[in-house]
Amino acid sequence: MARTASLSGFPEWLPEERLVEIHVLDTLRRVFELHGFASIETRSVETVGQLLRKGEIDKEVYGLSRLQEDEGENPVKGGKADPHALALHFDLTVPFARYVVENAGYLAFPFRRYQIQKVWRGERPQEGRAREFTQADIDVVGDGELPFRYDVEIALVIAEALSALPIPDFQLRVNNRKLAEGFYQGIGLTDTAGVLRSIDKLEKIGPAKVAELLKSELGATDEQAQKALQLAGIRTGDLSFVAQVRALGVSNDLLEEGLSELEQVIDAAVQRAPGKVLADLSIARGLDYYTGTVVETVLLGHEQLGSICSGGRYDALASKGNRKFPGVGLSIGVTRLVSRILSQELAKASRSVPTAVLVALSHDDSWGAAQDVAAQLRSRGIPTEVAAKAEKFGKQIKFADRRGIPFVWFTDDDGTHQVKDIRSGEQVVAAPETWMPPAADLVVQVATAGPVPAQVS
Repeated sequence: MARTASLSGFPEWLPEERLVEIHVLDTLRRVFELHGFASIETRSVETVGQLLRKGEIDKEVYGLSRLQEDEGENPVKGGKADPHALALHFDLTVPFARYVVENAGYLAFPFRRYQIQKVWRGERPQEGRAREFTQADIDVVGDGELPFRYDVEIALVIAEALSALPIPDFQLRVNNRKLAEGFYQGIGLTDTAGVLRSIDKLEKIGPAKVAELLKSELGATDEQAQKALQLAGIRTGDLSFVAQVRALGVSNDLLEEGLSELEQVIDAAVQRAPGKVLADLSIARGLDYYTGTVVETVLLGHEQLGSICSGGRYDALASKGNRKFPGVGLSIGVTRLVSRILSQELAKASRSVPTAVLVALSHDDSWGAAQDVAAQLRSRGIPTEVAAKAEKFGKQIKFADRRGIPFVWFTDDDGTHQVKDIRSGEQVVAAPETWMPPAADLVVQVATAGPVPAQVS
């Protein structure tokens, strides 16, 4: 992980690192499918207008054009983004909303999907922030309406998925936009989106500077700014946040609706994912399309990494005429997680290659027979490769050791087969049609390298 990348912000893993990433991806797929989420993949490009219609993030979007472009292909015209030009998607939620609208006639609602793909974002490269990275999303979308219970379910599924990974303990920090917006309205702040944007900067610039922003940009009084900060300061792992909010003395119907919804999420989490979910009323989420539940997730002890999983409820992102497709979803930053797993050596692959057995060559004419042995081993699920040259056995064993292959297979001139575990030096007679390596050596396994608990298949 200390090596220098030739192009920053576009990570490339070594084979043993890629095995850790594959383990993370496979684990997430397994959990998502256990909960009935179907896999889809959307195109990598959208129109600029589609990408920017629910949030001003144009500085982060990569436009797409050819080196020798035709007229109309440039994503920027006159200093402004051309809404008809193409750009790489910066997340998977906006493309998914477009996908639902275009395929609504073929989908059964509520539609449950998971999606694992690369996305591109104009970030300043650093650990946890890349320009090209992989996200893993789950969403449930309804036709016309979507029961709030799905907000609760999504949080529990993500808690289960993250618990199955070789990562430190984590915490889903949950808020509700209705709660926050209703509270701001109740204290007389009408530009609720502006207040949310200011509160979203709380961890970066601190409460004093947020208060100044609220007063200078939104016209808040000292009392209003302090009330907004008091709300943002409420954090509980149980239902006590309800009483703390009510103690602030603000009355508003939207506030009550959001308070009830957040109470349902936390109540379910206390019962089914104890210690994993926290009511945190400072969570705002910067994108404008969120309308209810909002979530950010941190690794405990690694908070400087930022959120590893975020998302929430969106009721108006996808629509077709009068037909609305409300949804709720969360997105895991796979690349951000894997970069931390690798840099902190939280988990390692048991070997650097899939191969379990190298079939050695006693002489060049034995290559065909060695391929027959390899075919028999592979037919029983044992990853096998054949040596390229009939070098001295010592050199072939060193080659296997350098590659991280645990077993070397030998065939004597009389047809007797032997297999050697080059780690222990033990060598035994074996038959290609029956021999099996120990279960732990049959596949590459990923295990924690430290005190981090993990569930490894």
